[in-house]
Amino acid sequence: MFLARIYLALVGLLYAGLAAYCSLKPADAARKVGFERLGDSGKSEFLTVYGGLEFGLALLLLVPLVRPATTGFALFACIAVHGSLVAFRAVSVALHRDISPFTTRLAVGEWVIFLLSLAVWWWVRRSGAS
Repeated sequence: MFLARIYLALVGLLYAGLAAYCSLKPADAARKVGFERLGDSGKSEFLTVYGGLEFGLALLLLVPLVRPATTGFALFACIAVHGSLVAFRAVSVALHRDISPFTTRLAVGEWVIFLLSLAVWWWVRRSGAS
């Protein structure tokens, strides 16, 4: 499961970086994903969801580095989260056609993480690692 822990750590670091970006430069991050103008409530929500939730996901994915027994659950969580993101993104793109290039890059990243997560899960199961 060493490969799975390394993979999860890389995805976790990616989310830690996104959390930092969204927390430290919320106006820039919000504009890039298509939020036109945010009042104080919107800024609070953006910081909570885009900063806090992404940071929490980063922690979840980084835990296997210090607690290897959590690797299977963290990999399952990664697949569940990214499978959900891919499904909801597909619906949103079908409903809303004017998608920014930055959002398109995020969507591609979600697909890549989802598919790589499935591949790592398959490899772990095939190799019999636990």
